Amino acid sequence: MSNKIKCSHILVQKQSEALAVLERLKKGESFSRLAQELSQDRGSGKRGGDLGYFTRGMMVKPFEEAAFKLEKGQMSGPVKTEFGYHIIKRVD
Repeated sequence: MSNKIKCSHILVQKQSEALAVLERLKKGESFSRLAQELSQDRGSGKRGGDLGYFTRGMMVKPFEEAAFKLEKGQMSGPVKTEFGYHIIKRVD
């Protein structure tokens, strides 16, 4: 099992916003474009949601647990943390 993964995310404040983002992604909109447009995480948002590589212990627990369950190329549903709701995409 890999202990270093690469993910992108889109962070929004409300669950309803996260579900709306998921709908747009399912219709084929670009993850990176939606991250640039909508993500509350300005740092990663500018990079299309790219968080780079991280290991266990670097992210808040709910985010980490969801991210490490994803297969490469897979996306999560809304993941609630103290920061809001994340849509996480495993890149590598």
